[in-house]
Amino acid sequence: MSLSPLEPNYKPQLSGHETFPMRYGWLKKAYDAVAYAQQEAVEHSVFNHEGAIAHFGVGKNMVAAIRHWATQCHVITGGQKGTPPKVGLIGKKIFDDSGLDPFMEYPSTLWLLQWSLATNPKLTTWYWVFNHYNTDHFERDTLVQGLTRLSEETPWSQQISKATIKRDVECFVRTYAAKPATGKQTHEDTLESPLTELSLIKAVGKKDGFRIIRGPKATLGDGVFAYAVTNFWNKVTQANTLSFESLAHQPGSPGKAFQLDEEELADRLSRIESTTGGVFRWSETAGLKQLVRSRTFSNSEALGLIDMDYQVELEGQVA
Repeated sequence: MSLSPLEPNYKPQLSGHETFPMRYGWLKKAYDAVAYAQQEAVEHSVFNHEGAIAHFGVGKNMVAAIRHWATQCHVITGGQKGTPPKVGLIGKKIFDDSGLDPFMEYPSTLWLLQWSLATNPKLTTWYWVFNHYNTDHFERDTLVQGLTRLSEETPWSQQISKATIKRDVECFVRTYAAKPATGKQTHEDTLESPLTELSLIKAVGKKDGFRIIRGPKATLGDGVFAYAVTNFWNKVTQANTLSFESLAHQPGSPGKAFQLDEEELADRLSRIESTTGGVFRWSETAGLKQLVRSRTFSNSEALGLIDMDYQVELEGQVA
């Protein structure tokens, strides 16, 4: 696994989004452009080419933001050192024209993206808040001060200015909590990030206060949850048992990324045997709470577990 922000020599990333939170339609645009270029064996990056601004219909900084979010959500991969990016497993699965949800109409897609963002140590603010921030309430300046202090106390590979941290925190908050409209803002400024629909962070009070919402997540499907468990398991251990404590509280775990309390997590784990066709089994033998697996899932095989959530969504629409 990559180093976390709490470890020496960690390489922070608090930029790349150009201060723009993710927007509806961006990931599909990025996927389509990369998929077409890959099919046509185009040797340059579609994001750096001189025609990128015209192709995406946005300014240069926003093109960079589209690429950033598509990469961090694993919709596309690679593209460093002059090589063109490629479509990722999640991109193909979700955003292909024949994919599960190319236009992001279902909450399962948003939870899948949240898993990609919250468990990525390279996204400094995202990873730190969801995995290491220990209280439910915060203000923007609370996060800025906390990250600034962390950067000073932990020998990161490079020092980051407070201004850079402040911009990243602002983008983080706007990703999950809609920015109130003011007379000075344009329509573009007030467009919400799709991840506001997850209600993971809510504005509270009249001042700059926010609350992280921990507990049950009604729109989180068992398929995406099982995929997250599998993905986490494959990262942290080769053992065929995984403790409840790890699943609930270890950085990068489903409990942290989805902000589930222990009761909700235990309830979901009790159903995971059915979700995984018996491969995972929940055990509470002799008071020891843990998952037991009969074999490992590859990450690509695990991604197939999310199909059931979309089937439920479609059946609900038909009904």
